[in-house]
Amino acid sequence: MSPASLAPLLASEPSQRNPTLSKRDGFEDMMEDRRRCSDLKYAMRYYTPVLYKYLVPRTPSVIKSVVLKSDQVQHVIKQLSKETGESPDIIGEEAAEILEKMGHGLRLSVVRFFAFTLSKIFKALFQKVRVNEEGIQKLHQAIREYPVILLPSHRSYIDFLMLSYIMYTYDLCLPVIAAGMDFMGMKIVGEMLRMSGAFFIRRSFGGDKLYWAIFSEYVKTILRNGDAPVEFFVEGTRSRTGKSLTPKLGLLNIAIEPFLMGEVFDTYLVPISISYERILEESLYAHELLGVPKPKESTSGLLKARKILSDNFGSIHVYFGQPISVRTLATGAVRRAQYNLVPRHIPQRPSEDVYKFLDAIGHRMVLLQQKNMVISPWPLMATVLMQNLPGIPLLDVIRKTLWLKEIAEAFGAFIDWPANVPSDKVILSSLALHRNIVKTVKNQVLLCQEETQTTLEKVFKHTVSVLMCASYRNQILHLFLRPALVAIAFQITCSCKRGDVYGCFSFLQELLSNEFIFLTGNGVKDFDEGLYLLMKCNAIQVSHTDLYVSEKGKSTLSFLSSMFWPFLDGYRVICKYLLSKEFSEDFTEKMFITEIRTYAAELILAGAIKYNEVLSVDMQKNALAAFVRLGAIHKIKTADGIVCKVNRSVVEKVAEMLGKNIQFVRRQK
Repeated sequence: MSPASLAPLLASEPSQRNPTLSKRDGFEDMMEDRRRCSDLKYAMRYYTPVLYKYLVPRTPSVIKSVVLKSDQVQHVIKQLSKETGESPDIIGEEAAEILEKMGHGLRLSVVRFFAFTLSKIFKALFQKVRVNEEGIQKLHQAIREYPVILLPSHRSYIDFLMLSYIMYTYDLCLPVIAAGMDFMGMKIVGEMLRMSGAFFIRRSFGGDKLYWAIFSEYVKTILRNGDAPVEFFVEGTRSRTGKSLTPKLGLLNIAIEPFLMGEVFDTYLVPISISYERILEESLYAHELLGVPKPKESTSGLLKARKILSDNFGSIHVYFGQPISVRTLATGAVRRAQYNLVPRHIPQRPSEDVYKFLDAIGHRMVLLQQKNMVISPWPLMATVLMQNLPGIPLLDVIRKTLWLKEIAEAFGAFIDWPANVPSDKVILSSLALHRNIVKTVKNQVLLCQEETQTTLEKVFKHTVSVLMCASYRNQILHLFLRPALVAIAFQITCSCKRGDVYGCFSFLQELLSNEFIFLTGNGVKDFDEGLYLLMKCNAIQVSHTDLYVSEKGKSTLSFLSSMFWPFLDGYRVICKYLLSKEFSEDFTEKMFITEIRTYAAELILAGAIKYNEVLSVDMQKNALAAFVRLGAIHKIKTADGIVCKVNRSVVEKVAEMLGKNIQFVRRQK
């Protein structure tokens, strides 16, 4: 597929040049009615959901029967019977057992119980739950017309509960939701989730052809008939860092396949942005990023967590994006005729052009989620604080936060800043909401864990607070990413030549493409957007061949660059670690994570590096993937598994680029 054939996708890529803030004005606090009215009356009200106009109603058991009798599942059963010598009847029984564990069992009585319970919980946890009414109206219309796929952002376990709660509140058909098997360990709660629309799948299928056939046919069966909207997280899992994750394409491929095969006329994709003022799992995520295993989901764990009901988690904004026609996206971008060459019941891998099409859609959905995020004051404050550790005067927090707010709004951000409230009160209110991360001592804003890092144990303890604060800064990095990379490239090259700066910008994009979301083949447009935004805030002036920094722009460029220093410094430390290894020394990914954590912690303890974020497992894994892609590390299959080998010359080139950046930035300071 050529770049030209991706025009429908690229042309409609979200841009920050023309912010459509007017579209976001119609938020309604759906909890306002819940606080005034009876929760029991709400749960037991007459529920008349909007349905697909061609829907032939079916029970969950009928859907399972259709799946088991489908040509695709029967073909795989026969194929496996030939390969293994096992009776088709025995394999069929195994298929029925898999489907029984997987399938949803939606029951309105359980939905009503959840509606009642979640009303109580959400009123206790959240001050407001605000939903854009225009998005709800468009979703009503979309569900009537075609099969719908809901693609929410994923920052918390609350996400799928909140979406189902909203759908019930606004008389929308409840979605069937792809959920991990982890929830099955929650006994009663797991079954109740199943009866509320969840269907359970393994985290990975390996080479299990039968499981894959049942899973894919189950999703496609629901979409073909329009039984319900299908909901899944295109990022695959919750983001522990506050940044968006690279889209996973497996489930997206399955969901779009009925259209590609001509089994439905069209399918609508609905990107949904869920913005939290405070994340319930913030401490848990920070510990997981330091290698502490995630607690197993259990009913007893859920009951123990009920103490959080006495805490305040601020407000939530849920933005339902414009439904997007897959048919429109596919026009000129993918050849559907290829699906006529093979019988439809025979599983086939997506062709190269279909894979590129899916990749472009996945990235675009995540970019749309980012574009429609609603930003509270705290991420702006966290960004200021992260550049001034261990602490900063309160007056400076107020001044710099307001300055950053102006830049963010100029870049197209929607800031949920209370109207007609003095700025100092807004800041103090946000500090109080996040008192588990920061404290104010003698008009200095400090991290709660600000003790001197004199032992490895104290280093890791301090890093928990750093990662919690950083997770909120990370929520807004996408706003500043492109102009910041231009600013950093300008510093690294020490050149005013546009071509030199673009070359370095491209290197940084490639290096950080596991950290941040970039659309493939969009480098020139990203660079131009970065330049445009820097010009918009009067930081630089641009001629045809040269770039010039204005006097006012120096502080802006310095601040934007500093937002991304922890990532560049972390990658530089990892380069240093890789270069410390012997030529013949191979290592596994597990060894790499363990060794780099100890190596970096000791450097922090010695005062050799400033940023604790290099201890994050997320950064370490992203860096490893980047170095493999750049050829700095080669992965080799051996009898004992996959091992990594360092290509020192490539690592040295990367280290040299990053070293220039750190030295230049320090010289500027």
